[in-house]
Amino acid sequence: MMYKTYPALLLLIFSFSPIKLLFSETNNLNEIEIAKVIKTSSEVNEKTVYNSLNSNQFALPKLESFTEALKGFYILKEKGLISKNILTLIDFSMSSNSKRLWVIDLTTNTILYNSLVAHGRNTGDEFANSFSNAAQSFKSSLGFYSTGEIYSGKHGKSLRLDGLEKGINSNARQRAVVIHGADYVSNSFIQNHDRLGRSLGCPAIPVELTDKIIQTIKDKSCLFIYYPSDAYKVASKLVS
Repeated sequence: MMYKTYPALLLLIFSFSPIKLLFSETNNLNEIEIAKVIKTSSEVNEKTVYNSLNSNQFALPKLESFTEALKGFYILKEKGLISKNILTLIDFSMSSNSKRLWVIDLTTNTILYNSLVAHGRNTGDEFANSFSNAAQSFKSSLGFYSTGEIYSGKHGKSLRLDGLEKGINSNARQRAVVIHGADYVSNSFIQNHDRLGRSLGCPAIPVELTDKIIQTIKDKSCLFIYYPSDAYKVASKLVS
């Protein structure tokens, strides 16, 4: 009877042996290493795209804001939530007195426009620092958007936006956060007030560029509003 149970005991011992644990740990390490390789490969690709940008005599966006925008663009394109190879990047870490909006054609890696853009009146004065997804907050919302349809509103030709990140910018359409032109988005306003004018939460742009930019980015292109916010990174599923 003892001879019959001995092999079974050996099998039971080996099933919990350091060898099995070693293989388990090795597999976990391999998975971590593979994840690192994928991440590194992605970062290399984004830097390659950045370094190959045709500035078209415009200033380049910051590398950090561009790489975050490009990561999200790839994910959204794969999911079919955007359809155009056009990326609009707004960098709210910059002064509102600077041109902090870029429209980039990712088919040709060419910057098409570089423009002033307003943030919400309760988001900050010259610099943006507070963001919200709430109605009547009069604040800008961070994150990724899909551009919608053109309509004519109180600011003339305007472009609807659909926020793609729940809890971060998902109320954009209900809040009427849209792209529109405004006369307070101009160098003359900056000269008279020491800062750009502010909106009720919309990324308002110069009147003279409104038609060109809206026509370029309408109908399911990607728009990303960047700010180096730890809270956003924790909440966002598109940026880690």
